[in-house]
Amino acid sequence: MPTMNISLPEPLRAFVEEQIAQRRYSTTSEYIRDLIRRDQDRQHLRGLLSAGAASEAGTVADSRYFEDLRDGVNPTVDG
Repeated sequence: MPTMNISLPEPLRAFVEEQIAQRRYSTTSEYIRDLIRRDQDRQHLRGLLSAGAASEAGTVADSRYFEDLRDGVNPTVDG
């Protein structure tokens, strides 16, 4: 796996070391990889939210909508 070196001022380095100890990461690399993955997830979620906001309005989810859903899942049995 290729490596990447980063320089941090002492306060940030201390913060990273504290996070590693408190959150039980094995290494600095593990912590940084987790931060990058979380950032990727946030960006993906923002994209989904933006796409949803730009899409056309869907069905109104009012009480009747949920009643119809329940009826479809639990149809009454006449007996």
